[in-house]
Amino acid sequence: MAVIEINKLTKHFKNIKAVEELSFSIEEGEVFGLLGPNGAGKTTTIKMLATLLDPSSGTAKVNGFDIKTQPSKVRESIGIVFQEPSTDELLTGQENLKLHALIYDIPSIEAEKRIKDALELVELTERKNDPVKTYSGGMRRRLEIARGLLHRPKIMFLDEPTLGLDPRGRETMWKYVERLVEEEDMTILLTTHYMQEADALADRICIIDQGKSVAIDSTDNLKKMVGGDLVTIVADSPCLDKITGLRFVKSVEKKDGDYLIMVDDAAAHLQELLKKLGKVECVEVRSPTLDDVFIKFTGRALEQAEGGIFDKIMNAQVNKQ
Repeated sequence: MAVIEINKLTKHFKNIKAVEELSFSIEEGEVFGLLGPNGAGKTTTIKMLATLLDPSSGTAKVNGFDIKTQPSKVRESIGIVFQEPSTDELLTGQENLKLHALIYDIPSIEAEKRIKDALELVELTERKNDPVKTYSGGMRRRLEIARGLLHRPKIMFLDEPTLGLDPRGRETMWKYVERLVEEEDMTILLTTHYMQEADALADRICIIDQGKSVAIDSTDNLKKMVGGDLVTIVADSPCLDKITGLRFVKSVEKKDGDYLIMVDDAAAHLQELLKKLGKVECVEVRSPTLDDVFIKFTGRALEQAEGGIFDKIMNAQVNKQ
């Protein structure tokens, strides 16, 4: 059963096309990732689904409620963790959660139980009485997840939840996301520009570039679309003409002095390939990654796509003020 349905969702800021006719659905209990560079339109999409931005056109339903005509019902159905911390750093962790419970009119006895449970889930019980300003970046993100859980949302929006965290903090956050799905029976929409994060967490991903969806599927299926294993060789003058006709060789490309050969089932065919190539100084074999997938569908690496036109124009407007 789909708990989020998006149909041609579009957002324009004057002449800037931040999101362009985005369409997909997310099933109950699924972790769905929006993967793309900064400025691709991921946060704008989250804000529209959370009823914080009005779409220019298109429709969307969250937990069966229309984002345009039933915004209050949508907000009751979701929890959200923004890129930037939004907890009050002068209050303690527990005080922040009590304030959130008051906003959602949760009865005090029930609120105490939910706060206790949420703090235990994100392992902040021992720090609940400390001011948030003393928390690390990872702890603040975990507190925001705890806050988002208090009103028992069916869906959680996580907008770049590990942005700015070190590798250890990132892996810790991944653990909490997995616990949300397992213990809270929650559907999660995750935005990220970290390939490894999308690969580790998402059941399916939508690659979004310049406001448009370019591919939607599981990470395994998307990797299969790349077309095989990648064999990289270093050689002075390999006999490339002897391998181009081999049935298991899909493509051959020279890049930065190396030769990139796309091969079906490299484990089965590597020995034959190397015999045909002749003298080789170095060889590396790897399976396709999400980086390869992004290049296939967009024509460039994700780091080359960072800083989209939307970000550049918005930054220019800020600098003028």
